[in-house]
Amino acid sequence: MRKGWASIIVLGGVAHLSAQIAVDATHLTPTGKGWGVERKVSSNAGTSASKPASTNGITYHGGPVMHANPVNVYFIWYGNWTNGPKPSDSQTTVNLMDAFFGATRGIGGSSYFKINTTYSDTVGAPSGNIALLASATNNYSRGKQLSDNDIRTIVNSTISSRALPKDASGLYFVLTASDVGESSGFCTKYCGWHTSSSIGGADIKYAFVGNPDHCPLACEMQAISPNADSGADGMASIMAHEASEAVSDPDLNAWYDSAGNENADKCAWKYGPVTGTIGQEGYNQAFGTYNWLIQMLWENSRGGGCDKTLGGKFYNQ
Repeated sequence: MRKGWASIIVLGGVAHLSAQIAVDATHLTPTGKGWGVERKVSSNAGTSASKPASTNGITYHGGPVMHANPVNVYFIWYGNWTNGPKPSDSQTTVNLMDAFFGATRGIGGSSYFKINTTYSDTVGAPSGNIALLASATNNYSRGKQLSDNDIRTIVNSTISSRALPKDASGLYFVLTASDVGESSGFCTKYCGWHTSSSIGGADIKYAFVGNPDHCPLACEMQAISPNADSGADGMASIMAHEASEAVSDPDLNAWYDSAGNENADKCAWKYGPVTGTIGQEGYNQAFGTYNWLIQMLWENSRGGGCDKTLGGKFYNQ
């Protein structure tokens, strides 16, 4: 996610305006960062890979979705989340994210997250349930300027040290404090991304989300936010984005459109009707005892559209 020019922005990465106009959109696949790249088709690729059938404005390409009920979420809090350089580098933010992904009254099982149940593979659909299972901390083991490979290393070391279990059916978030950068484009191309990799002999799904207070103009929708913590409130929407894409397209080969946009990319920075005013504690979702401003998701039914709740009204704003 990066804010700025509305016509080219997506959560998980800056969208591809002029660059993608110059290529055949039918050859683009997702990167997990919000933009597509040209698809490499192997010599033994089947017809389902080369000519996928479209449904509801998004296409199934044959890969798996995540079926666990719930999908276990693991947090890796990287850096100083006790008394870091910004007010959001705090236990308050940790508590808010714990509540957002809480096993009870969190995002999991909500009508919002059940939008992901409209995405099926050959086995079936996701449960629409996701919940935080465990967390670990990491005190700047790879420094304050990370690469994509550093993110993988952090996940790998956390699993190999048994600080968190190895769970091929789960999703690991590397959450970095506000003084940590990511060299492949954090704040300039994206605010978060997701991918998968073979770690310890298992297909591990993981995501990077930085503290939006690292670059609030790029990664926060409002400075005055519902929970008086703009970093946490900004993270919540980015994490909802990445979690939804991980569930519906965990290996970047399941559900995406001809431009390489996954289900959350298609509705990035779109919220539908909001209670109050965006910029002044506006919100559009309530989970538990908290209000949140969370981007909509693309529902793969009824012709397709951006929705706040499964089966609700489609919105384009």
